[in-house]
Amino acid sequence: MVAIRREDIEHARRVAGRPALRLVEPPPRRVREDALPEHTEYRDTGCDLASSCLACPLARCKHDEPGALARTAMAARDREIAYLRRRHGAPVDMLARTYGLSRRTIFRIMRREEGGGDGRKRRRAAAQAHEEARR
Repeated sequence: MVAIRREDIEHARRVAGRPALRLVEPPPRRVREDALPEHTEYRDTGCDLASSCLACPLARCKHDEPGALARTAMAARDREIAYLRRRHGAPVDMLARTYGLSRRTIFRIMRREEGGGDGRKRRRAAAQAHEEARR
């Protein structure tokens, strides 16, 4: 873009004897109305868990974190399975049938709930220990 001073345009008009160029400013840039926050409607309609977001029992919204609701439900189920097994000595086969899980999954839940963690963490720690021992 070339900047032309007003004085230069007026001088060119006088010399040439014809009307000078008109300075035209570009129109101001338009902003989409729907992009402005004051045109956004904020309604706290809640969800199937709570009537409003402020009354929700979740620490993070289920819509913000994919799989959050399923994880919350599974954590409650896992605590219940561990409780039934620990307190009442419920057989693994019965728990597996009741919850529609495999026996192996019941044992994984028990290990996780007893503080054993999952196998991936243990394998990763073992691999790191092996690497350090090789050095």
